[in-house]
Amino acid sequence: MLAAQVLINALVLGCLYACIAIGFSLVWGVLNVINLIHGSFIVLGAYLAWGLYQSLHISPWYALVVAAPAFFVFGYVIQRLILNRVITAPVLVTLTLTFGLDLILNNAMIYYFKADYRKLTLTPPMGSISLFGVVVPVDRLIATVAALALTGVLYLILRRLRVGRAIVAVRLDRDAAKLMGVDVNSIYAIAFGLGAALAGCAGVLMALIFPISPLTSTAYLGKAFVVCVLGGLGSVSGALAGGILLALIEGIGSTLIGPAHATTLSFALLIVFLIVRPQGLLGRKGFE
Repeated sequence: MLAAQVLINALVLGCLYACIAIGFSLVWGVLNVINLIHGSFIVLGAYLAWGLYQSLHISPWYALVVAAPAFFVFGYVIQRLILNRVITAPVLVTLTLTFGLDLILNNAMIYYFKADYRKLTLTPPMGSISLFGVVVPVDRLIATVAALALTGVLYLILRRLRVGRAIVAVRLDRDAAKLMGVDVNSIYAIAFGLGAALAGCAGVLMALIFPISPLTSTAYLGKAFVVCVLGGLGSVSGALAGGILLALIEGIGSTLIGPAHATTLSFALLIVFLIVRPQGLLGRKGFE
């Protein structure tokens, strides 16, 4: 029963990890920007869900409808007005710029919300379900379904819509896409906006499970980075596979050697993958 419980917990948490990482992976893969503000976007999304529930009693599920467009516009504006000015600069320049933006947003959240931990507690609680001795909280189950739905929506956008195909084209070869008439700057802004929207929605879902504080942004950013390396950069299915693998390793590690070492195991796995299979589980070798 313990093994089944660890496996189910890993599947649930892995889908949430994928939702955290997929926006980070999209921005990294399309813009070649390591977006260090991604973790703060997630925390801000969690605060949005908490604030709407505390002040207006709006369910977190409806908060997703608010978070998606709001964060898309926020990300689009940031890319258009700030990042786009240095988008062709070396990676260190964009890395430093997003680091500075992260400091501004994170310190603004600390100033406004303080560093105290808050928890979004639904009233009445949704309870849990038990099947063959395996217990799963209902809110986590619904959050997992929502995370899979968001991941599926991005997959469909990239596969079915014209703008999605343009994003993939820019990712594969920016210069060739430009020659074919694609407005690369607009695609960059749209991709960054989608990444921000996914981060905000992921924050709404994480608020149902974990305490909220600006101090957790670094942890979310670390999870996103590890999942991208494990699954493969820019791959929706890779993010899902990487998220489940990371959650499984953390679950097994927490059971065998204690939860304090789960993060150590995840970064040890990251180092192994960088040495043995740097393209990730579903990435392609040499694909940038």
